[in-house]
Amino acid sequence: MSTGGLPMTVPAQGLPARVRIHEVGARDGLQNEKASVPTPVKAEFIRRLADAGLTTIEATSFVHPRWVPQLADAEQLLPLVSDLDAALPVLVPNQRGLDRALALGARRIAVFASATESFAKANLNRTLDESLAVFEPVVRRAKDEGAHVRGYVSMCFGDPWEGAVPLHQVVRVCGALRDMGCDELSLGDTIGVATPGHVRALLAALDEARVPTNVIGVHFHDTYGQALANTYAALEHGVTTVDASAGGLGGCPYAKSATGNLATEDLVWMLHGLGIDTGVDLGRLTATSVWMAEQLGRPSPSRTVRALSHKDQ
Repeated sequence: MSTGGLPMTVPAQGLPARVRIHEVGARDGLQNEKASVPTPVKAEFIRRLADAGLTTIEATSFVHPRWVPQLADAEQLLPLVSDLDAALPVLVPNQRGLDRALALGARRIAVFASATESFAKANLNRTLDESLAVFEPVVRRAKDEGAHVRGYVSMCFGDPWEGAVPLHQVVRVCGALRDMGCDELSLGDTIGVATPGHVRALLAALDEARVPTNVIGVHFHDTYGQALANTYAALEHGVTTVDASAGGLGGCPYAKSATGNLATEDLVWMLHGLGIDTGVDLGRLTATSVWMAEQLGRPSPSRTVRALSHKDQ
């Protein structure tokens, strides 16, 4: 899929030279499908994403199948892609999930925390502090096993039950995860309500709390069309890890007002136009999302995928 030399590269001052895209489509995207995607299709999706140049591809989740039946095949999927050079993080909710992941050789682990009480209760069936207490031994054991641990923090910018989320509340949860030993934090705009000024304010508050920018990733949803603007604000602050989902797949199964993730293709189009290296082949990535859309039986919501695939018709 040729772009005809577009977008034209026009660098902007003060932005990172390279951004690592943390691809979440295979996990965060597919867990929201009404029907389960066959395991071989998932494996092929991950392989195609790696072939497009993505170096971090979140593969699956070791959550109990009762809660996320779409990812019940984690044990069957991971061995099918374990030979890839890409990092393949997996989400674990507790010690049992960690045991299952480590038994299959997983060495990049993610835990999923909340910045609000309401979402902790809805998503984790615990209070915020109770959920953090559950994660502490999980993170400690993962680190003892030599694993890299990412801590997701959901509802950083707004909560459907509580509304605005105080900055200090998010900072407290981030600090707790860092104290446990998390190597990386992903700030989630779970319902897509953030704006660039809010992003800058939270990152500044984390600076003041001495949470290093180089351990922070951002995870924006495009509910109000702000995902790329918010990403740009984070880049200006020095963030170099951005979560995105191929084809714009996914949302959040426990937050009804959430819509899709930032599409990886839309992100890559912007970054390449800014002269920021991603290592991603946009044509191959777009072809992968077109293929996945065919497997799911519906068009991709990504504007870039639609634009580039339309040109090829």
